Amino acid sequence: MESRAVQSSSRFDLVKWLVVFVLVAAGVVGNQYFSSESVLYRVLALVALGVVAAYVALQTDRGRRFATLLKEARVEIRKVVWPTRPELVQTTVIVVVFVLVVSLILWGMDSLISWLVAGFIG
Repeated sequence: MESRAVQSSSRFDLVKWLVVFVLVAAGVVGNQYFSSESVLYRVLALVALGVVAAYVALQTDRGRRFATLLKEARVEIRKVVWPTRPELVQTTVIVVVFVLVVSLILWGMDSLISWLVAGFIG
């Protein structure tokens, strides 16, 4: 019994994804067809089609799982401990100094190798 429910759900999901595809294709074709119209109207139509397509996509199993993933990601982002301004400045200064030191070392090695190669070649 349960496999039938999953199978019928996937059939309807396939139809829903087909509707999403048709809506996106209609937006692309419509944007080309109405290229002489104002950009504002075309953008508004594309946004409306995008909202409808997203709503239909969220009604599928994968869409619901994606929405759950976004909600969980938002919860995890709230748990992040962001650095204070002094920590940020200190870390940035360390990175900049390290990059300068490494670039000077690489410049010195490049100059030395260039000098040696020029000495051998003549």
